[in-house]
Amino acid sequence: MLYGLVNQLIDLVKKYETDVEGPSDNIIEFQDWLNKHLKSEVEISSPEPQWIGKANGRSADSVINTSLVHLYRYAKMHAKTAIADTSFSTPDEFIYLIGLASGGSMSKTALIKQNIHEKPVGTLIINRLLNKGFIEERLGDGDKRSKIISITSLGNQHLKESMDKIKTASANVTEPLSLTEKMNLIDLLLKLEDFHWLQAEKKIG
Repeated sequence: MLYGLVNQLIDLVKKYETDVEGPSDNIIEFQDWLNKHLKSEVEISSPEPQWIGKANGRSADSVINTSLVHLYRYAKMHAKTAIADTSFSTPDEFIYLIGLASGGSMSKTALIKQNIHEKPVGTLIINRLLNKGFIEERLGDGDKRSKIISITSLGNQHLKESMDKIKTASANVTEPLSLTEKMNLIDLLLKLEDFHWLQAEKKIG
């Protein structure tokens, strides 16, 4: 009998009981915890990537920042191609509509904040969408100074008509990545986004 393995398993169950609030005897839930625990425990030994300027002291932070800026520009190029024959003037217009279609009605401030825009820039995008009839606004119930923005049936129609092209543009940006690589990248990007979102909230507060 593999007594060593059994003892390790018992130790892991004890740690599971300690680490998890309201631990369950459901094997699937234990397996989920175990996978995350082992992932955090195991240090992945992969060779450090090479980049231009590394030998001269260029930092990993510099490379990441530059790559993010470059990828934004590539994504913008694909997005512009996707809206070439549509009623959208800029990629930001359909991004705002997607936010309203998936998140529901919200205030002007919340919509602009969701897209990380300065108020004047966000207001211009919203005004263009209003003029096209893709969105509508009404006064908020609680605060009469607050405008609530909703997507219209016309906005939904144009969004649906352009969705295939938009999806293709999004896929082109991540084309060389496998599904596993995409999931890992999402995990890392959300970690960065959450951090900077909290930092921005602290500054505003």
